[in-house]
Amino acid sequence: HKYVGHDNNRDSYLVSQPETENMARVLYIEWMPQILYNHHQVGPSGTIMWAPPFRYPANYNFDPLVLTGIEQVGSAMQARFAYESKPGVTQRNGGPFSTWWNGGLRTTAYFHNIIGLLTETQGNPTPITIPFMPNRILPDGDNLLPIEPQEWHFRQSIEYSITANRAVLDYASRYRTQLLMNIWRMGQNQIERGSRDHWTLWPKQIDALVEKLEEDGHDDWLSFGSGALAGYFSQGVPVEYFESELRAPEKRDPRGYILPSDQADFGTATKFVNTLIKNGVTVYRATRGFTVSNKEYPSNSYIVMAAQAYRAHVMDMFEPQDHPNDFKYEGGPPNPPYDNAGYTLALQMGVEFDRILDGFDGPFEKIEGLARAPAGTIANADGATGYLIDHAVNDAAVLTNRLLAAGEEVLWLQESLRDNGSTYPAGAIYVPATSSSRAIVEDAAAEFGFNPTGTRTLPGGPALQLNPVRVGLWDRYGGSMPSGWVRWLFEGFEFPHELVFPQRLDAGNLREDFDVLVFVTDAIPEGDRGGGGGFSFFGSMPDESQIPSEYREWLGRVTVGSTVPHLIEFLEAGGTIVTIGTSVAMATHAGLPLADQLVDDAGNPLTDDGFYIPGSVVEVKVDNSRPLAYGMPERANMFFTSGTPVMRLLPDAHREGVVPVAWFDSAEPLVSGWAWGQHRLEGGVAVVQAKVGQGNLFVLGPEVTNRGQPHGTFKLLFNGIFLAGAKEKRLELTN
Repeated sequence: HKYVGHDNNRDSYLVSQPETENMARVLYIEWMPQILYNHHQVGPSGTIMWAPPFRYPANYNFDPLVLTGIEQVGSAMQARFAYESKPGVTQRNGGPFSTWWNGGLRTTAYFHNIIGLLTETQGNPTPITIPFMPNRILPDGDNLLPIEPQEWHFRQSIEYSITANRAVLDYASRYRTQLLMNIWRMGQNQIERGSRDHWTLWPKQIDALVEKLEEDGHDDWLSFGSGALAGYFSQGVPVEYFESELRAPEKRDPRGYILPSDQADFGTATKFVNTLIKNGVTVYRATRGFTVSNKEYPSNSYIVMAAQAYRAHVMDMFEPQDHPNDFKYEGGPPNPPYDNAGYTLALQMGVEFDRILDGFDGPFEKIEGLARAPAGTIANADGATGYLIDHAVNDAAVLTNRLLAAGEEVLWLQESLRDNGSTYPAGAIYVPATSSSRAIVEDAAAEFGFNPTGTRTLPGGPALQLNPVRVGLWDRYGGSMPSGWVRWLFEGFEFPHELVFPQRLDAGNLREDFDVLVFVTDAIPEGDRGGGGGFSFFGSMPDESQIPSEYREWLGRVTVGSTVPHLIEFLEAGGTIVTIGTSVAMATHAGLPLADQLVDDAGNPLTDDGFYIPGSVVEVKVDNSRPLAYGMPERANMFFTSGTPVMRLLPDAHREGVVPVAWFDSAEPLVSGWAWGQHRLEGGVAVVQAKVGQGNLFVLGPEVTNRGQPHGTFKLLFNGIFLAGAKEKRLELTN
């Protein structure tokens, strides 16, 4: 794959890649099958295959008939393997696979009322040995027919896949009428839930209820019996608690969502609703202004009603996920979720929307095809000496790149400005008017749907004048998925760039070719093991003799001994480095006064039983007066993973010019997902900037570009790149 490799199987709700867009169109718009079966490899050690049913937890949004369908088809698969005496097929807790996450081919299907199946199978064309795993040799509920250690051939793996196919086809043929009825019933259920008051329960609501019961003296409701019999003979608690705590009117599900067209970055809101449309969701556009719940909305606002067959997907894209606490045993380590625990796309993209709890209607028309923001125009263009653009607009990066490529002047104003009745915070983009700049601004405004304003006053005060920069993006032989996503973003937002591989970095003299270098997660190592060692998702760096000569210069890895000294030399000579995720290690190599926030009182790294946040969305405080954060809100959602570094400023940090740009100012920053011990984040720093010699080091801890999804944090990367060519300039106010 050109960009993201196997991560295209993590793109099924963003639908950004051609493969996933084609599959979504076939599955959810044109065909709507009742069963989807996704063959994968490899199976768990000591088995041949992992097959459904899946382990829990299950997502609370989709219909329970999805789960019963998976159980039935999965049981048919397991039964056929047993009938054919094919051992080694595990299920449920025999693997990490659950039905919580939305985003993969088989998982997004659940939110479209489809029975999504997955198998993971051992084997490849070279014979392998099935290892002896003592924990898998005794039959149990997860491993009905264990396999003994033995040599295994690819032909046998194919036979297992054929058995699985036949089991699914046999079940589908026997119960075709019921399957058709069930998918209709699920769609009807979703429409009905969206048409009336409905409450979706989440773990945090039950936790709050239990806490309330304890406060009120009803803490004996589980006292009858112990273990599996706890509460077996209990009379429960007063039913009034059900109504007051779980059926409060303000806690009911929305009847729909409104995305106002006057939000600062309506272009990104348009990209968001297009992800819904590609997934078969019906979206409406307001043909004129309207009022709902005493709030006025302008024309062209987007409306997404809950009363539709794919309501589960709508809810999952707008509402925060609340993953239950899931531990191997009480006080023990967590069971890692399959992929992410929290991922709400509307929150990741920074989209503004209102949840509407009561039924509503208005002057709405269904969008046919993809949505397109109304063409923007330049207000007060005639006679203007320049044009002002809000830095909050993501697509302003495209405009900036086009202007710089054409030799036009682009400035960032470093003080807030009021002009023509509008207030622009620090960071407003100012483009001096020329005949050619006006045409570029007009074309971009029409294409992306934002509205620049012409001004006849040359703004005064400090500014940053941008200049074209030469961008190098780290990559490795075989491809890095995070680097591929950034490359895809660079092409979409028209950032000129080239890939830079470790051998070029090790050659030094980097300032001759680059102004800014971008290192994604896993590029820069902490120690001498070398960064980006794997040449693919599954393997290690190959021997040079096995590689065609034209690709050998791509081999190698970033090391502390050979590469980092050249990176420091690059910084000291005036270059800019932007690091994302675990490449924060560059800050340590550069000697910045930073430490790890996520350590215990003895300075040891926190273990999973004390702090654990799998892929989730968290909130940070942002200093958007800093140029690195221009256009960001004061509070922003960021994507956080279990490996996301969190920094702590040492006492000398401010004196040495290390500046926090985003940090955790709350003991409960979780917005969507699962966070155990999240109070450990409070006071930690997510984003810092620092001078190293004549250059700048921008350290972005969270995954600000994760899988192309968090549009709300793209500006941190984009701004860092533009700042590599920025020069201070003072403008004299003229009328």
